[in-house]
Amino acid sequence: MWRADDRRFIFVTGKGGVGKTTVSAALARALAGRGKRVLIAMCNAKERISSMFASDLVGTEIARVAERIWAVNMDPQLAFEQYGRMILKVPALYRVVFQNKYVRSFLPAVPGLSDWAMLGKAWYHTTERDPKGGHRFDVVLFDAPATGHGVDMLRVPKVIVEVVPPGVLRRDAETAWRMFTNPRETAVLVVTLPEELPVTETLKLIDTIRYELELPLGVLVVNGVLSPLFSDAERSLLVKIETLGKPTSAADGAVQAAARRAVQEQLQATSLARLVADPRLQRVVLPYLFEDAASPRAIEALSAHF
Repeated sequence: MWRADDRRFIFVTGKGGVGKTTVSAALARALAGRGKRVLIAMCNAKERISSMFASDLVGTEIARVAERIWAVNMDPQLAFEQYGRMILKVPALYRVVFQNKYVRSFLPAVPGLSDWAMLGKAWYHTTERDPKGGHRFDVVLFDAPATGHGVDMLRVPKVIVEVVPPGVLRRDAETAWRMFTNPRETAVLVVTLPEELPVTETLKLIDTIRYELELPLGVLVVNGVLSPLFSDAERSLLVKIETLGKPTSAADGAVQAAARRAVQEQLQATSLARLVADPRLQRVVLPYLFEDAASPRAIEALSAHF
């Protein structure tokens, strides 16, 4: 089984709506249960982490949400200033750069710089030390935006390294990129659903991670997998029934409900077959939950799979 324990930085990415934040919370719970101090860094996301840990709302400042788990919901504009304070430790220099009205209006317009402000801030937290000299956080989980934006964000430090002149920005991007490309420190965790469109997009994303970005692929998380109720033979029979008209009795209704479930199982099996075709892919399968996944009990149950 894949284990994230030794990584310092984990990207969690995938198509929108596949459950990236749920997976981030479950993985954080698993790591915290093994003694790790975990930071979940979200990118200006709809706030749901507080429901998953029964905590106060998570804002733009790092806040503790559970034992050994912290979270932050990064705002692009504010991330500029927070990252600026971290890298420009001299207050007067920070004010000259980030509180200058011309600079403040210019920086957000630079392509990719808003993404780097959030990604760079998240990376920077891997370098922070506590008063005893240890790492403030053992691992940072970066809950990335949906696939297209998420991939663009992953490209940013590489672009900075290639085109930006030497200076603080390039220095940090080079250091971060060395971490991101090191499989002993970083992993990209891809989340998908066992459905046709998410699987198609996921396979393309995996190729981009492997061959274009050349980042270390950690594990594929298949979220929301139904436990099969029927055998292959039973599914084949029930699928034929699914096309019949409206039920005329309670028994007919029950049979057609079973037929709809069989169709869903068949589509799921086809999607899963596409994902297991690559023997190099390590997978974690998370079950479909018939309760609200954004609850502490659900997160605890899912964490066991990590």
